[in-house]
Amino acid sequence: MAASLSLTAACTQIFVHRGHPHHRHDATAIIRFPVIQRRRSTSPLSFSSSSSLGSHLQFVVESDHRPARAAAVRHLVGSVTRTQGLRFAVVVSRFNEIVTKQLLEGALTTFNNYSIEEENIDVVWVPGSFEIGIVATRLGKSGRYNAILCIGAVIRGDTTHYDAVANSAASGVLSAGLNSGVPCIFGVLTCDNMEQALNRAGGKSGNKGAEAALIAIEMASLFEHNLK
Repeated sequence: MAASLSLTAACTQIFVHRGHPHHRHDATAIIRFPVIQRRRSTSPLSFSSSSSLGSHLQFVVESDHRPARAAAVRHLVGSVTRTQGLRFAVVVSRFNEIVTKQLLEGALTTFNNYSIEEENIDVVWVPGSFEIGIVATRLGKSGRYNAILCIGAVIRGDTTHYDAVANSAASGVLSAGLNSGVPCIFGVLTCDNMEQALNRAGGKSGNKGAEAALIAIEMASLFEHNLK
């Protein structure tokens, strides 16, 4: 005997086997309880029986368990065009000013090109790159700015002072961002000589101040529009 049905509930297999009445150890039953599905199943239901020493009953209901369709993945990206109302602070080192002034000019030009209003930009001068971190932290915690751009130039000399200042500047900017929750962008040049620094401050290698400003705009937009 066989039957075929269409069910809205999915069940696992059920087997019942009856042995000879005098052989109780031959009696076996395996039952698995049904799992309710929202989706209508098109899997068949079959029923069959046979007899030899006793009777054999097999009852099978199976369903196609298809995984639920995942929601679309969201991609959150900062925009360099949604800049209205964004405010920025620029912390600039006076040490190696011949370099840092050009980096600042590149940054301000980029802000202007991307429609950042001048009244939404504050420039803060500090003695050297070592002092950038603490000032960036204070500015970030003030709640007035969407991003802090940190500009400086550390040039290698004859002593290990370069390594100490360069490492401190990098860790200071990183800590400022982590402690304030405001993006703090590292725009500090670390170069072997003055020629390298000038090449990166508007020379043949471009202007790293301008590049850092563009990163600041994107990060400010990301936080303002997507990560609040």
